[in-house]
Amino acid sequence: MSSTILKLGIPAGSLQEATADLFRKAGYKITYASRSYYPNIDDPEIQCTLIRAQEMPRYVEDGSLDCGLTGYDWILENDAKVAEVAELIFSKVSRRPVRWVLAVPEDSSIRGVKDLQGKRIATEVVNLTRRWLTERGVTAHVEFSWGATEVKPPRLADAIVEVTETGSSLRANNLRIIEDLLQSTTRFIANHSAYADPWKRAKMDDIVLMLRGAMAAEGKVGLMMNVRQDDLAAVLSILPALKNPTISSLSDSEWVAVNTILEESVVRHIVPKLKQAGACGIVEYPLNKIID
Repeated sequence: MSSTILKLGIPAGSLQEATADLFRKAGYKITYASRSYYPNIDDPEIQCTLIRAQEMPRYVEDGSLDCGLTGYDWILENDAKVAEVAELIFSKVSRRPVRWVLAVPEDSSIRGVKDLQGKRIATEVVNLTRRWLTERGVTAHVEFSWGATEVKPPRLADAIVEVTETGSSLRANNLRIIEDLLQSTTRFIANHSAYADPWKRAKMDDIVLMLRGAMAAEGKVGLMMNVRQDDLAAVLSILPALKNPTISSLSDSEWVAVNTILEESVVRHIVPKLKQAGACGIVEYPLNKIID
């Protein structure tokens, strides 16, 4: 065991598997043992702790953890004083921000935020909701919801503030969205003192670099092929490249090797065109990381 350890918080719950998958693509293997809150990671300089994203900011702020992954929403909800090292846009369903929205039953008379005066609102983000209402001059009773928030209107609440990615759960519960309060993405956060430590900062920055590289590679593949010099211009005109393709000389001076990175979804459309333009020996290969 290394004498220098980075205490890393891994979000439990909905982001748990997505986080492990992202770390795996970045080159770190995280495994969860049954009933244990201390996942294993194949780096002796990192010690992982499984903590709910809602609690992560305060444990990072007070130094119980050096760093961790949580949502921007939970940083605001906890009013946590932490260093935001990086934004990492991933979630349990998609690679896009989640939304905290104000929703009411379809047949509710509530049409806007001003109609919430004196009403009851159920939510997990009590502090965030209260601040949002205060900024709009509205006083309402905001109460903490322990879960299943969508089922509470109209009997247990007049409205809810709930997180959504697709809106499908809200629609399934016959709710309509009135307004968006916040868009939130995952953040890699650090304790200020830990991030001031040169070794810990370098370790965190290395992790973030690899995580970003793994995210940049998602949905992309490499494509390489051999092309005659006479056909090169025609082939290059077909290729949509992340950057300019790499062109390398071959032992036969009449031929070159072309290597490029592109969206996986376009490969099936352009390979036949590349073949017709004169490319041969076309090879598609997966990418784990793209580091700029």
